[in-house]
Amino acid sequence: MNKEVRIIPCLDVKDGRVVKGVKFVNLRDARDPVEAAEAYCQQGADELVFLDIMATLENRGIRLEWVKRVAEKVTIPFTVGGGIGGIEDMKDLFALGVNKVSINTAAVENPTLVEEASKEFGRNKLVVAIDGRKNPPDSDLPRLEVVVRGGNESTGMDIVEWAKRVEKLGAGEILLTSKDADGTKEGYDLEMTKAVAEAVSIPVIASGGAGRLQHLYEAVALGKASAVLAASIFHFGELSISQAKSYLKQKGIAVRM
Repeated sequence: MNKEVRIIPCLDVKDGRVVKGVKFVNLRDARDPVEAAEAYCQQGADELVFLDIMATLENRGIRLEWVKRVAEKVTIPFTVGGGIGGIEDMKDLFALGVNKVSINTAAVENPTLVEEASKEFGRNKLVVAIDGRKNPPDSDLPRLEVVVRGGNESTGMDIVEWAKRVEKLGAGEILLTSKDADGTKEGYDLEMTKAVAEAVSIPVIASGGAGRLQHLYEAVALGKASAVLAASIFHFGELSISQAKSYLKQKGIAVRM
């Protein structure tokens, strides 16, 4: 594997503050988004993801003023998601200096948006975020199922099939979060990550469940992810970006030091 694996901290933003929960609930305050963004740039993060996590649930667009404050300070590629409903929303974000946009529920509800955005801005500007959960074998639902609206709504869609479809429609990468693993610090859902990564040729960012350095390595070595996204371990100072990179490098994974 020659391509460098990216380490991406995630800012889940609610009411203008970075928060972190477990399995998408019980959110606790972590820090100010601008302060967090500046710190991660200095620490050597490869990219940053900013998600307005309540936008879709509150049926509103993304809060541009929050994004603007971060965009003014950030010195690395910066992806924004949450409440993006159409091409105009994306234009507003790109005008603020955002590098990529991430759509999730909007892509499921209107798959042609993926195609339109890819044509309008180019594949490399478009991330499709997929939230997934595992279902028991007797549930009549796909074992690996796409969920939307902050993980609250079942879609009945198989994750691998959806991932292949968004790649065809023009997504440049997939941000894959396991709702079951999110915030648990027990490791990424390797089965889900590997299933998606092996089914598509675009990069897959593993998200949900990082608790130890070993988990980052497993996401790449076993889950075949091209990038690892984490929140709690970085926000609460349990691990630094440089520790993560040094560890992966020792394990033979190419990273940008």
